[in-house]
Amino acid sequence: MSPAMAIVKDQSKANDDVLDSQYQKGVKHLCENGINKVPRKYIWPDSDRPNAADHKQPLLHVTMPNLNLPIIDFSQLLGPNRSQVLKSLSIACEQYGFFQVVNHGITNDVINNMIDVSTRFFALPFEERSKYMSSDMTAPVRYGTSFNQNKDSVFCWRDFLKLMCHPLSEHLPHWPSSPTDWRTLAVSYAKETKFLFMRIVEAILESLGVWGATMNGGGGGNDDEFLKPFEDGSQLMVVNYYPACPEPDLTLGMPPHSDYGFLTLLLQDEVQGLQIQHQDKWVTVQPIPNSFVVNVGDHLEIFSNGRYKSVLHRVLVNSVKSRISVASLHSLPLESIIRPLPALVDKANPRRYKDTDFSSFLGYISSCEPKRKNFLESRKLMI
Repeated sequence: MSPAMAIVKDQSKANDDVLDSQYQKGVKHLCENGINKVPRKYIWPDSDRPNAADHKQPLLHVTMPNLNLPIIDFSQLLGPNRSQVLKSLSIACEQYGFFQVVNHGITNDVINNMIDVSTRFFALPFEERSKYMSSDMTAPVRYGTSFNQNKDSVFCWRDFLKLMCHPLSEHLPHWPSSPTDWRTLAVSYAKETKFLFMRIVEAILESLGVWGATMNGGGGGNDDEFLKPFEDGSQLMVVNYYPACPEPDLTLGMPPHSDYGFLTLLLQDEVQGLQIQHQDKWVTVQPIPNSFVVNVGDHLEIFSNGRYKSVLHRVLVNSVKSRISVASLHSLPLESIIRPLPALVDKANPRRYKDTDFSSFLGYISSCEPKRKNFLESRKLMI
């Protein structure tokens, strides 16, 4: 190589290093510095773009009109229509992997305060947000970008703040102190969503036919013990920020993926963006004010031995308005072994999944670029 070519190569590498450094600071930082085109690092291959027509998998890239997910009126679970609501819940978990919960008991103030304080956090100067940047996936607080910025070959149009929530007494001292009311409002939200998660778990387990004797007057004494691992389980809160994008057809807020936990409770603002894969088509979820979108996670699919389905979903961005969502991901304790519930395994429905745990998931996503449902697929048994 000639000296001139070597100089050009070194300069090119230096430019790439500068750009990579900028990308690691997050997409909001890029936007704050003024861009009118999507940088190459964020441009997805043609086949993965929002409106792509992939000839190998054409149906997976067809976007359909808005989808009204099954609606579970939580207040009805406490009345005479409980059995009917449980049946609707079962159908939603089997056929959609998603449902929306209304009349859930969490006040509008708690919800609106969480959206408001999250918006104010991402409005802080980069120097303040960057205090929480970390590549440690086990950190109690982590500010970052994309999906897994350590492994992603193409970045997502998304910044996030992840907060470990259980036990609160252990993790709370690490949470952001700005905005000044962050901890107060986020703690209130975390506690309320944990309580709602537990009530939904009770309904999920009853819909599977494996819990509920005590509640229904059957006199069983083991229900509390059955629920205790969920009460002591993990809770991770992820606040997502998707800035307005100058060329939204070239990128994604999040790529197709499933959630690794048991259940995810998602709070959205009024801006559309969430899509799920339903009947081999991408459909946009229509937000309902003050509701929660709840989805089946990989752990629940394993726990139910495949009866309830963890479903691929993704996030689109737009050119007009930024979008905020708050995902509360819940599962059993981090050290727990997740396996199909023995009561749901028999000759007609043999065991379909290997044992797994949280460390296996972390090891998997730390060693490769997460795609679609690859981790869950790695847990399946050959039948």
